[in-house]
Amino acid sequence: MNINLQQIATINSPFCSLVDMPIQPKGASNTYASITFKDEFVEGLSDLDGFSHVYLIYYFHKVKEPQLKVIPFNDKTDTPRGVFSTRTPMHPNSIGLSVVELVSVEKNIVTIKGIDILDGTPLLDIKPYIENFDKVEGEVKSGWMQSSVDEVKMKKSDDRFV
Repeated sequence: MNINLQQIATINSPFCSLVDMPIQPKGASNTYASITFKDEFVEGLSDLDGFSHVYLIYYFHKVKEPQLKVIPFNDKTDTPRGVFSTRTPMHPNSIGLSVVELVSVEKNIVTIKGIDILDGTPLLDIKPYIENFDKVEGEVKSGWMQSSVDEVKMKKSDDRFV
């Protein structure tokens, strides 16, 4: 099987270093960024402006070598965890996922808010958040992750994944 992905846009954010940036959108709720789409994909942005939030699917272009065990930023015990139970960038395929607020769509520029992504990150796809599809009902478990919302908001990255 051959999997072909292509960059459709570039994420332009204020974060130029992997160190000391927010680790999740909750920690960057007032941070704005723009996404510059390649000309051949602009037509696909039609009707996107009717949504309040979007999923960004992107490529962690600065990951040097994936790891199967990592110590995540929000693990209070500093226990090595299986990478698939974390949201670190160190996954074998280096694909990131964020839900962000959609501010505007103008020609080939999409402005977003709540961004925790490094400047220059290649965007692979964008999809609308639809509450009736995506909202999780019932009991929700967060596994080993015990940090409060406030702790997540305050946590910044360090050099462990650089």
